[in-house]
Amino acid sequence: MKAIQFHEAGGPEVLRYGEVPVPGIGPGEVLVRVHAVGINPPDRYLREGMKVMPAGMRPAMEFPLIPGTDMSGVVQAAAPDVVGFAVGDEVFGMLRFPGFDGRAYAEYVAAPASELAHKPAGIDHVQAAGAPMAVLTAWQYLVDLGHDVPSPFTGRVHRPVPITPGMTVLVNGAAGGVGHFAVQLAKWKGAHVIAVASGRHERFLRKLGADEFIDYTRTRAADVVSGADLVVDTVGGPDSSRFLTVLRRGGTMLPVFFAEYDPEETARLGITVSTIQVRSNGPQLAGIGRLFDEGGLQVGVDSTYPLSEAGRAHARAAQGHIQGKIVLTVVS
Repeated sequence: MKAIQFHEAGGPEVLRYGEVPVPGIGPGEVLVRVHAVGINPPDRYLREGMKVMPAGMRPAMEFPLIPGTDMSGVVQAAAPDVVGFAVGDEVFGMLRFPGFDGRAYAEYVAAPASELAHKPAGIDHVQAAGAPMAVLTAWQYLVDLGHDVPSPFTGRVHRPVPITPGMTVLVNGAAGGVGHFAVQLAKWKGAHVIAVASGRHERFLRKLGADEFIDYTRTRAADVVSGADLVVDTVGGPDSSRFLTVLRRGGTMLPVFFAEYDPEETARLGITVSTIQVRSNGPQLAGIGRLFDEGGLQVGVDSTYPLSEAGRAHARAAQGHIQGKIVLTVVS
């Protein structure tokens, strides 16, 4: 089969398209003929040698590696103990995460059945492949964590804040993968949603249900918003604390990417900061799939590239300002 591998850490140019053996399946697994693959930030972190992590926390990497966790495709074979999936079923999922053995950038992948769900009929394989990590991250932050594993970043188990009608939720980086799902899920729960992104994304986010839109290139959210109940910050970085002042006392800050907050400042403001490590979960995806079928969720697709052009897709991802997800097409 064809697959993308890399033999050393580096830039997009290290991603090589070539022949590798079709994987075998073990107990509890199915073999999936991949139709599309979603690109996520951890794919890029892995390719770069996990430099985003402190040196002492970086996992050992054994080359060559096939990256990728998110995929959609059709079951070609199933282990005898697999229940609920059969040859010919259309499925999607996030494979073996947290971890870096998803191996989804390929024509075939061995997938744990417990991490798969039937692909919603209302979306195609490209859209389905773009969803798993981003929508599971938003779901596990906002709706149901689905496990009791402490976050490796805080050592604490996250507890989603119940979103009730009338609450105000601000989403920073609202047009990106996690952001555009956070907007939709908060709206589904009845919240008043404020989306923060660059101006070119306003129409997209209004269509997804955002009640207010702030173009961060023109207006600072902290200058016009106060009293919010919840902030989902999908951007992170050293300037994340600027969003603390938009929260009411007793509010909650949910940083999706690496961000540091002064515990004394958050205590003074009465704000809770909580993080998660998103984890694979087939049953959660099955429940989310029903929302896709009912029209309650949509997948934004920024752009698509053939599997052979994964390097170009990673270069696009590095440019930022993405609207939804970037997806690799494997079967047209």
